[in-house]
Amino acid sequence: MPVTFNHTIIAARDRAESARFFRQLLELPEAPSWGPFTNIQLTDGVLLQFADPPVEIQMQHYAFLVDDDLFDRAYQRLCEQGIEHWADPQMRRPGETNTEHGGRGVYFKDPAGHAIELITRPYL
Repeated sequence: MPVTFNHTIIAARDRAESARFFRQLLELPEAPSWGPFTNIQLTDGVLLQFADPPVEIQMQHYAFLVDDDLFDRAYQRLCEQGIEHWADPQMRRPGETNTEHGGRGVYFKDPAGHAIELITRPYL
C-alpha cells in the first residue's frame, strides 16, 4: 500500500465554528463527527478533525490546493466576509493575492488563528 495522508486534528477555539468555516469556504458537505471531534472530509478522503484543546492554541499553517473556480468563489467569500488576507505569508501585501508558482495564492487566518493558504498550483 502506498503512503497517503489520512487525517489530522486541528486545534480550535470553537470546533463547530471552525468546521463550519472550512465547509463553507471550501464547499464541502458535512461529515460524521464523534467524541471530541467535529469533522470535515476533503474530496480526496482526508479527514480534518477539529477539537477544543485544554491548552493555549499555537498557530499552525495549513495549505489547500484548489482549482481556479473554487479559488475565485472562496476568495470572493473572504472579501464579502471582510476577512483580512494577504498575498504573502509575511503579511506585507494586504488585500491581495499572488501569482507565484504558475498559479494563484492567498493567505488568511481561520477562526482559531491558524495561517491558512489557498493555492491553485502545487509548489512541486
